[in-house]
Amino acid sequence: MTLTTRFAPSPTGPLHLGHAYSALLAYNLAQAAGGTFLLRIEDIDQSRARPQWEAQIYQDLAWLGLQWSTPVMRQSDRMESYRTAFDVLWADGLLYACTCNRRDIAAATTAPQEGAEPPVGPDGLIYPGTCRDAGHPREAGALRLDMAKALRKIAGTPLRFTENGHGPTGETGEITISPNQLIRSVGDVVLARRDMGTSYHLSVVIDDAAQGITLVTRGADLFEATYIHIVLQALLELPKPSYHHHHLIRDETGRRLAKRDDARAIALYRENGATPEDIRSMIGL
Repeated sequence: MTLTTRFAPSPTGPLHLGHAYSALLAYNLAQAAGGTFLLRIEDIDQSRARPQWEAQIYQDLAWLGLQWSTPVMRQSDRMESYRTAFDVLWADGLLYACTCNRRDIAAATTAPQEGAEPPVGPDGLIYPGTCRDAGHPREAGALRLDMAKALRKIAGTPLRFTENGHGPTGETGEITISPNQLIRSVGDVVLARRDMGTSYHLSVVIDDAAQGITLVTRGADLFEATYIHIVLQALLELPKPSYHHHHLIRDETGRRLAKRDDARAIALYRENGATPEDIRSMIGL
């Protein structure tokens, strides 16, 4: 099987050194295996996506020496594919509409045991199931995956993935997740936000399959999100790639870089006279 990797940034701000590490690592892995490196623009959040940031992504990556096939996949062009997946999951009774906001969820998760820390999963607070049996129509709110029903649907399917890198606490090799762990530490995650019509989790799984990605390279902060993705791959009968979660590039205080860290933007380093080799040295590649 030919190795195919990808880099999938969102055009919501400048790429920084952490993005450079992730992109170059994926590119290097593909090159070393004689495989393919693809680029995808994850622009489902149209309220924040900007054409100028997308243009700068292409400029920054080309300057770093990366090459990719064209045309580039853009998630905003693929809403019909996501709707088709939602139709399947809704018809199977695995989704429900949720009208709760963040304040509602916070109140519900902290009320039962005053002073206790509420459980947190890949997407923040674990949803307490307030709307699970409310019977809201599909268009009434965000669409959540009923995790318990989903696990019954795929009962007997091994819930595992191959980790070629390292998880946040050193996990590597074959990673297995139990149904109880998914119920307890993930819960009923949102698969479609009302303002987007989809979510990162649903879109990334469908797009990785559409692009034939065999190795997903991304930061260790998304390690637990993989638990959600293997469930969706099983439900939608999609191929399962291997994963390579890598360490995060951090600033001098130990805080991971974010798009607000303009001082570490690739474009700024370039404007100040840095070379692609300088960037590789800074990030340890």
